[in-house]
Amino acid sequence: MASFEITGGRELKGELIPQGAKNEALQILCAVLLTPEKVVISNIPDIVDVNKLIDLLRSLNVKVENTGPEQYTFQADDVNVGFFESPEFKKKGSALRGSIMIVGPLLTRFGKGFITKPGGDKIGRRRLDTHFIGFQKLGANFTYDAENEFYKVEARRLKGAYMLLDEASVTGTANIIMAAVLAEGKTTIFNAACEPYIQQLCKMLNSMGARISGIGSNLLSIGGVDSLKGCSHRMLPDMIEVGSFIGLAAMTKSELTIKGAGYEHLGIIPDVFQRLGIKLERKGDDIFIPKQESYEIDTFIDGSILTVSDAIWPGFTPDLLSIVLVTATQAMGTVLIHQKMFESRLFFVDKLIDMGAQIILCDPHRATVIGLNRRHRLRGISMTSPDIRAGVSLLIAALSAEGTSMIHNIEQIDRGYQHIDTRLNKLGAEIVRK
Repeated sequence: MASFEITGGRELKGELIPQGAKNEALQILCAVLLTPEKVVISNIPDIVDVNKLIDLLRSLNVKVENTGPEQYTFQADDVNVGFFESPEFKKKGSALRGSIMIVGPLLTRFGKGFITKPGGDKIGRRRLDTHFIGFQKLGANFTYDAENEFYKVEARRLKGAYMLLDEASVTGTANIIMAAVLAEGKTTIFNAACEPYIQQLCKMLNSMGARISGIGSNLLSIGGVDSLKGCSHRMLPDMIEVGSFIGLAAMTKSELTIKGAGYEHLGIIPDVFQRLGIKLERKGDDIFIPKQESYEIDTFIDGSILTVSDAIWPGFTPDLLSIVLVTATQAMGTVLIHQKMFESRLFFVDKLIDMGAQIILCDPHRATVIGLNRRHRLRGISMTSPDIRAGVSLLIAALSAEGTSMIHNIEQIDRGYQHIDTRLNKLGAEIVRK
């Protein structure tokens, strides 16, 4: 189990280029299974979860070639469907949650899709019902082997249908879209997720010959086609990295420029950080964050305490609530963090409390942060990263703290952030990988 040793108190300065979007990559890479033709994808982040999915595609006999920095070609013209029966597939498929999205493409193109119970962050219940109910509405037969935790769907040819999703699941929407593009007839998906990742997937599929309308809304119409062709696709900058870097700049009193931030795709992310009192300036597609000695949390119009909560897009992404929480610890003022979607995501705050933060964990979903206005610096401690986003939040806390911190289980951070230690060290941080 690798660790980071962080010497806190260093002010950073310089430019950061956000990696390609992790959550988009997991969808886009699965979509290459929909065509036998070559697909070129660029701006692919070099992170553990994405590399595991690429390895899984190779095991399915997809031809994968690294053609340049963060660019790959994929050709799924000889997929080994028999691989699903192997113990190796169960091991690789269960190693990351994104593997669930291979099921839709395999089902619609080859008539059957399999997946073992996928892994991922332990942040609470993350059910898969939306995926399989959607497949069933398209005419697939679904079976679940509870003893071996193995899911299976089969259909000779999927048929378009109307469906109202029980939740606006991003991965569920993506999986159903990919299944529907080769189904017979028209599919209508209401209460669809409409995150930029979903929009990117739909645009890519349309460039391959799919017929998807309503992109960017929660009502999608998909006209099934007989086959899809190859394409070239470039992924967006990772909005979660962008938000993480904004919080990092504020916590460490640093002057940072985030280059090519994909500003028009960030939604209300900049606004939320500005309500924490963080100054930021848009310069074209870049974001400039000046050095700030202090930043003050806003209140609601009536003077009541600000609440920051997650919501489906275009609301605030749950992946950044951990960053907002840690950033608020050194602000002036109080904020209530309400994590609605996952009941275990706030359990990392005990580490921040040990560092000296003033946080009241109200229940599994809510935490009140009382900003110290830097009167008392956080102190370095030894801690363990429980998941990707909490891990980076702890890293930000450690970089702002007094003394030395150790963060163990940094494999969790590596799952979602590309060479984060190397990139931050170039700006003046002191992070040693051990």
